[in-house]
Amino acid sequence: MRQRWTRFLALDDTWRRPLPRAWLRQDVLSALAFLALAAVGLEAARSLGVLTPSRPLWEQYLVLAVTALVVVWRRRYPLTAVVLVAAAMFVTGVLMPELMAQFIPQLLYLLGFFSAVAWGAPRRRVLVVIAVTMLFMFGWIVWQLRWGDSPSDAVGAAPTGLMSPGVAGAVYVFLINAVYFGSALSVGQVAWRTARQRDVLERQARTIEEQSTELQRQATLDERMRIARELHDVVAHHVAVIGVQAGAARKTLTRRPEGTADALQHIEASAREAVGEMRALLGTLRTDGDDRTPQPGVADIRALVDQVRADGLRVSYDEVEARPGLLADVPQVVGLSLYRTAQEALTNIRRHSTAASASVVVRALEEADGRFAEVEVLDDGRPRGGTGGSGLGLVGMRERITAHGGLGDIGPRETGGYRVRVRFPLAVAR
Repeated sequence: MRQRWTRFLALDDTWRRPLPRAWLRQDVLSALAFLALAAVGLEAARSLGVLTPSRPLWEQYLVLAVTALVVVWRRRYPLTAVVLVAAAMFVTGVLMPELMAQFIPQLLYLLGFFSAVAWGAPRRRVLVVIAVTMLFMFGWIVWQLRWGDSPSDAVGAAPTGLMSPGVAGAVYVFLINAVYFGSALSVGQVAWRTARQRDVLERQARTIEEQSTELQRQATLDERMRIARELHDVVAHHVAVIGVQAGAARKTLTRRPEGTADALQHIEASAREAVGEMRALLGTLRTDGDDRTPQPGVADIRALVDQVRADGLRVSYDEVEARPGLLADVPQVVGLSLYRTAQEALTNIRRHSTAASASVVVRALEEADGRFAEVEVLDDGRPRGGTGGSGLGLVGMRERITAHGGLGDIGPRETGGYRVRVRFPLAVAR
């Protein structure tokens, strides 16, 4: 039981409830509204003759204004405010009990006690301040019942209940105040716990968002590193071939002109130096277990489709060329990106889609603005529930599109299914 109350009251929690941005403006307006309502209620009671003033009218308005002023700081200094509210309630009850009994002043007192629990921190200090304040308030009630006016004094008819008038008056007063103070404190604690839970959820949401951003950033870096490794393999291969060819030309020259021989020798030296510098620059991107087999290209997409068919998905494959042999002219670096795009798209279909069939089309096109190679993967399914991926594959596709200066159309189709269409220029591969 003790642990349950400790958890409910959050006595070990050091969290401080943050103030709203416009808290002062809001509380000033609230205090003015309460003061206006209190003034209207006071004049209405005086006009009806139900309020017999025991003090001058200006003192009554002064007490109401001071109490409203205290409420302005109910969220900034909640514990100080509740002590001042209790003091105002005590002074008003002693000097002007008829004013304290009015409805609006009672709401002001109630707001002060509510705010102490809803905004106060640390929670153990809140408990101490509220306990001392409650002890004082109920002590004052006992004093009134013992030496002051009792509710039973106003009873005119003969009592018919089970309790004596004195006991009945004490029970009546204690019940009213228990409900009065208990409701304010309970609602205040619920409000604090709700704000605390909302803060925890917001912090968790921010943490998840930061982690997601970090994963996206790391995925981007990883994909760029993989592209850099693949680009290194392709370019290094061609540069090495240039070096070998330049060296062979130098050695097999029949006339051996000195100028030509020197030029070829410089070509060979430059090619070897470029390979060496590239290896030194990108060598840190490799791991000891990297596969040194040739990278796949456009010609390997058909084998990829055959492999996916063997796994149970119906996949059609077509090649479209503006002229025969154009696909064979696709640079290795572009062909590798086309292959990786098709591979990622087919993998997503198998893992995350309800599709029963798909199609893969590879195109080599010659248009007015240049030559292009593209791959398009279509399916007829919908996203499969409970299989949402990390989105890193799509990040990789977009990184390749950016690296080659290409275009991409990735997303659901209006007629159903999903489309992945990526186009790369063949003239310049950046």
